[in-house]
Amino acid sequence: MPTTFSARTGAPDRTGRISEADCRLEDFTAQLEFETDLTRYPYADRAVRGVLFYGAAATEAAADPDRRGQLSDELARALLTGPGIVVFDGAFDDRHGLDESTALFTAMIAEQRANGSGGGDHFAAPGANDRIWNALSKHALRDPASFARYYANDVLALVATAWLGPMYQVTSAINVVNPGGTAQSPHRDYHLGFMEPETAQRFPRHTHLLSPALTLQGAVAQVDMPVSSGPTLYLPYSQRYEPGYLAFNLPDFRDYFEANHVQLPLRAGDAVFFNPALFHAAGSNRSAGIRRMANLLQISSAFGRAMDAVDRSAILRAVYPELQGLAAAGDARAVENLVAASAEGYAFPSNLDRDQPLGGMHGETQADLTRRALASGLAPEAFAAELAALDERHRP
Repeated sequence: MPTTFSARTGAPDRTGRISEADCRLEDFTAQLEFETDLTRYPYADRAVRGVLFYGAAATEAAADPDRRGQLSDELARALLTGPGIVVFDGAFDDRHGLDESTALFTAMIAEQRANGSGGGDHFAAPGANDRIWNALSKHALRDPASFARYYANDVLALVATAWLGPMYQVTSAINVVNPGGTAQSPHRDYHLGFMEPETAQRFPRHTHLLSPALTLQGAVAQVDMPVSSGPTLYLPYSQRYEPGYLAFNLPDFRDYFEANHVQLPLRAGDAVFFNPALFHAAGSNRSAGIRRMANLLQISSAFGRAMDAVDRSAILRAVYPELQGLAAAGDARAVENLVAASAEGYAFPSNLDRDQPLGGMHGETQADLTRRALASGLAPEAFAAELAALDERHRP
């Protein structure tokens, strides 16, 4: 979709919709830069293949209240219009109990394997990787002292606040890619990146522009990650391409990513933070014995929640007979409108231990369940039982 401009103000018009027809590779490549100008990022130590690396200078600036604000602005600029990715050398170390946390996560994974509770993954076949879903809660409940050391980390707070402002919410999933684990396809992340293209295309253009501002993606290397172990592949500056949530699935964009991505080795304790709209993909683990472990941090804006706490299950139990009546009368539009007003139409947050993404990006939503129940003629009592089971899968 070519950018149009307001006749009155001359400003870019960000309204309308984006479709796959708007995705042109030449427009995409015009947004990319292959050299990062370090003079624009005075607190960075270096740029490697376009990626900004921060170290001692940034740590010193973060300890100074005056310079911390300048550093925050620089990081936000790097994530928004710059390369879209920053790396902090040695952000986690002995002060944060890095080795102890790695041992703890390893033990948790061994327990999952023993009891058969592992499995689903958003971007890999079930069983290919090891995952600890909701690792934040499990870490805190299992070893509060270790959790406190780990999450008192100031680099995490610095970058999260720079991108999201205060009141953010941290979540965590441990991901282990074992030797022989294959690379992912390039993608963008949560929110729109976790949707099928047909669904993402239904959202207006301004939502495509807003979505990346609601989440910060991070990854802490829990172990050394040489290139042979398959550290994540990135395409710097790709977050700047507006139709990217539809483009990343297209073959020519995937081919371009394959030919031009950046892959950098990491040391244990290095922390990567990136704009969720950045094209990226986990690499293939070709090592002989490295179990590549990362703590995947997904940090959310405070503004992603409703004001009222609503028991939508109770509403659905009450209105389901009305929905059945509308469906029997053939009023499909009224059915959809009532489902949208009554049911939770989004799959997250969920308890991914019980509601694993085995068949796609996410499990069934209340709205999906309600549509399925209506289509199959499920009786109210049976619908209520399935709804209760869904609620149980989503319970913390």
